[in-house]
Amino acid sequence: MIAQSKTIKDKILDIKYGRVKEGLKIGIPDIDEYLRFKYTEGSLNLAIGHSNVGKTTVLVYLFTVWAIKHKLRFLIFSSENTPSSIVRKIIEFKMQEPIQKATDENIDKAMQWIDAHFKVIDVKKNYTYIELLKEAKAIKDAWDYQGLLIDPYNSLTRDSILAKQYNGYEYNYFCLTQLRLFSREQKIAIWINCHGVTEAMRKVYPSGHEYEGMVKPLNMADVEGGGAFGNRADDVIAIHRMTSHSTLWMYSQIYVLKIKETETGGKCSSYENPISLRMSKNNVGFEFQGKDILYEKPLNIEF
Repeated sequence: MIAQSKTIKDKILDIKYGRVKEGLKIGIPDIDEYLRFKYTEGSLNLAIGHSNVGKTTVLVYLFTVWAIKHKLRFLIFSSENTPSSIVRKIIEFKMQEPIQKATDENIDKAMQWIDAHFKVIDVKKNYTYIELLKEAKAIKDAWDYQGLLIDPYNSLTRDSILAKQYNGYEYNYFCLTQLRLFSREQKIAIWINCHGVTEAMRKVYPSGHEYEGMVKPLNMADVEGGGAFGNRADDVIAIHRMTSHSTLWMYSQIYVLKIKETETGGKCSSYENPISLRMSKNNVGFEFQGKDILYEKPLNIEF
């Protein structure tokens, strides 16, 4: 179908006169300048990073913040984490205390809120992307949500029929295209958690650098599966943490590598100045520049 000239003109004029709806903010200008949640037109987003840097934790935390501040709903598919472990983190983020210290009453209240804003797929089998989207569509029809997390992409089983038609790169490109179309059809933001290739683990800061010997954060070219991921995605962030550093291990750094539609907010961050989130005591949240992100109060963090 040929795009209608009137529709195109209307969109151009919306940009000219500032009528484009911006992505949702967290409420902290130094973060909102770079990172937004966009779902009204659909979007396909990548979160890339090395294993064991806390990608899922950061993403689930951001989803919790957006859910609280904008009353959004999220569907989570995580084959590497149990539903109870995911829900536990959301409870702790919401209450800002570990479940061991929380009262049963507060846990019950948090569970009620979570049940209204989060659903977690109980992964008891292997899913192809086709089977996952079929289930995601059925849930969307019954329970309207705005965000879908696929964690991680490489846990999805290759569809046997499509695998015979495409090589590895082409297969990923086709799947990502279908995910992108699904996001637009359903008006949701899809976030995909992706690992890096083995070679990326060998990329360390050089001798004489302040982080000498530490593994560098991923670039889009380092994604397991190749350039198809960065090419098809609307927005891409890299999540990194220097797990073996004596002090920086507690900081999760977010590098915004790609923003396709800057008119709706967000932009690429500099390599030297990523969004740096410090985990709070007991790992029940994050703070930015000395204040808790969710409740915007000063934190006295002790480890």
